[in-house]
Amino acid sequence: MRRRRLLRTATGVLLTALMLFPVYWMVNVSLTPPGKMRKSPPDFFPTTPTFDGYVRVFNEQLPYFLTSLLVASGTVVLTLALAAPAAYSLAKLRPRGRRPLWFVLLVAQMIPGIIMALGFYGIYVSLGITNSVSGLILADSTIAVPFAVLILSSFMASVPDELVQAARIDGAGAVRVFWSIVLPVSRNGIVTAALFAFLWAWSDFVFAATLDSGGSLKPLTLGIYRYIGNNNQEWNAIMATAVVASVPAAVLLVLAQRFVAAGITAGAVKD
Repeated sequence: MRRRRLLRTATGVLLTALMLFPVYWMVNVSLTPPGKMRKSPPDFFPTTPTFDGYVRVFNEQLPYFLTSLLVASGTVVLTLALAAPAAYSLAKLRPRGRRPLWFVLLVAQMIPGIIMALGFYGIYVSLGITNSVSGLILADSTIAVPFAVLILSSFMASVPDELVQAARIDGAGAVRVFWSIVLPVSRNGIVTAALFAFLWAWSDFVFAATLDSGGSLKPLTLGIYRYIGNNNQEWNAIMATAVVASVPAAVLLVLAQRFVAAGITAGAVKD
């Protein structure tokens, strides 16, 4: 029994090390002097660490960082504003055709992002909203909204109908029931949907590269891309930017992990 427990522990430690090794290597390369990487591969451990890459990040990438933060935050707000009422309608008002609509939402997530980006580009050019924060927010929301509706509708379906009926008996309308009853109870699902919407917008490259139109307003993913040239890749700066870009996502995941776990498991109901 003890040997089996030790084997499981060793297996878990090994798998965890394998999964975290890319993170360690990213930090290692970010601390390796650029000149050393041009001559040979980086050492397994940085013997002469340098913070030049991080200095460049804060000197050159800060505007891109703020743009990504604004786009990701706007995507979260727009996604929840659209997905929460739609999920409430599907879960509790139960309109006709809701099952085909769920299938449409699933299909919408299967459309490749590059196809959607090309379609958006033609529309944005005609509207004159390329290279704009609002345009990127709208584009990123098209990816996040279907997923958020599926997550929230499954979660809201688990809210007891007796609770909703009691509120209606007290005179609450559909909007009041949604705002005062269903929405507060669905906190875990809302946090889950908001987190995934933020991560999608934060890590988006396809929409940003397509809809930026060569302008100066760029998110952080394009800021990383500027360090990649035809004949020279500035890996020190690239990895330093990647480390800094990973911090907000990692902090959000740590803070919201219990809400995400509860939101996903509570959404596993049968309608």
